[in-house]
Amino acid sequence: MRAAIYARYSSDNQQDASIEDQIRLCRERAEKEGWEIVGQYKDHAISGSSMLRSGIQRLIEDALAGRIDVVLAEALDRLSRDQADIAAFYKRMRFADVEIITLSEGTISDLHIGLKGTMNALFLKDLADKTRRGLRGRIEAGKSGGGNSYGYDVVRTFAADGTPMRGDRTINQREANIIRQIFRDYADGKSPRAIAKDLNAKGITGPSGKAWGPSTIHGNPARGTGILNNELYIGRMVWNRLRYIKDPETGKRVSRHNPEHDWITRDVPHLRIIDDEHWQAVKVRQSTVSLGPHTKHSKDGFWDRRRPRYLFSGLIKCGVCGNGFSKISQHHFGCSNARNKGTCSNSRTIRVEDLEATVLVGLQENMMTDDLLKVFCDEYTRHINNLRISQNATRDSDIKRLDQINRDLDRLVDAIIAGVPPERLKDRVAALETEKAELDARVQVSGEAPKPLLHPQMGERYRQAVSDLRSLLANRDTNAEVRQIVRSLIDRIVVHPPEDNGKAALIDIEGALAGILSVCQETTKGHSVSGSDLVQIKLVAGAGFEPATFRL
Repeated sequence: MRAAIYARYSSDNQQDASIEDQIRLCRERAEKEGWEIVGQYKDHAISGSSMLRSGIQRLIEDALAGRIDVVLAEALDRLSRDQADIAAFYKRMRFADVEIITLSEGTISDLHIGLKGTMNALFLKDLADKTRRGLRGRIEAGKSGGGNSYGYDVVRTFAADGTPMRGDRTINQREANIIRQIFRDYADGKSPRAIAKDLNAKGITGPSGKAWGPSTIHGNPARGTGILNNELYIGRMVWNRLRYIKDPETGKRVSRHNPEHDWITRDVPHLRIIDDEHWQAVKVRQSTVSLGPHTKHSKDGFWDRRRPRYLFSGLIKCGVCGNGFSKISQHHFGCSNARNKGTCSNSRTIRVEDLEATVLVGLQENMMTDDLLKVFCDEYTRHINNLRISQNATRDSDIKRLDQINRDLDRLVDAIIAGVPPERLKDRVAALETEKAELDARVQVSGEAPKPLLHPQMGERYRQAVSDLRSLLANRDTNAEVRQIVRSLIDRIVVHPPEDNGKAALIDIEGALAGILSVCQETTKGHSVSGSDLVQIKLVAGAGFEPATFRL
């Protein structure tokens, strides 16, 4: 008979020698029976709860191809511990006319599949429950329940009896500086895609050791994934947010979101990387750019998720019926109800280009004040100085790491001289040399000395920026994040019909931009504003601002 030997060990028996022991015992049995061994199939460190194993899949393929007469294994649970999977495997082998024999149970029959399959399934459930209890105890003690987040190093210590103490973490300062920079950039309006491109351009590797991607940064706020949503960065450890179950169709694990009352949360202030100010700033921005719920039955689809074509698209409302102003011709917007249903009396149409120009001219003209210039200089200086302080800290961290790598390489060389075979150290040396080359390149780019802090006299820079504001925002190719900042200052723009048979429509701007223009107007009393007189602007300011009315 042609025999195939299958061996497997999983996470509950972490020894490569276990595979060889299983094969040796099965080989002895095959030789005793006089069987011809035509193949050995093995899976290393893979759970028996899944059939997605390369070794078992090759065994099934060869059995169905008629290359095997008998499958020999140490025990039935080596083939699978899942009740449904072992039953399906047994049916396939019977179809291929292949016998299953194990050293523990002997020839496998329907009775074995029913009883042993149930026992193995119960074993898996019991093992999972014990594992969860152990992990929960570790979490209750303020330790990690497994895995390691970007920004931290695993602390490897041993108890007095020599057993490893698991779950301790410490902050990796080099990675922590990168995390802080990501939070600052996102809070300042930079998109995850742009942040990822910048990090990759600097040669900084991502959490997986590969290039950064947008999803690595923005993740999923509801699931707590992604750099921007990891609460460990504010000193809060959350466990049991997700659970994983096996899809019976594919055999793959699928994550499910647990209700919040099942979460286990512990404060770990010694692991805090991000302060509350930056964390809240990121959460606020995430709430403004969130796509919201999206299902196949939702009315919100592509049209609500695409980038606005015009600066104020979707913000213009009718002052009579409250409905949206939609595009009714190539250049004009008008009330949808008046246009399509005839249920609104507001027949006023408006050129979007004229509306954009009017608001932007007002913003541009009124921002040329000494008070706003000082605010800009202070904020610009603070922002640039923070960036440079972060760069200097990163450079110092890189230099310290380089010193450590050089010491590690020296010790490895000493070990080789002392007689340790070079083959055992080759991979470690190569990894250190690669990391050293990356750090050397970064340190060289950052300069020989820390960059000086910026002097706060930035008046000319501010005036130039304001001068370019209108043309920058009117340009359809302008960076979407820049246009989004201006849009975020506006709740809505309400268009009213002309008063007293006049020609100019009355425009209400509601939102933070109204407050900005109100303050601007107060600081420029007596200043004659130039620009189009197409519309009269009435500002509906936010809390803390007095409404202001002026004609542009």
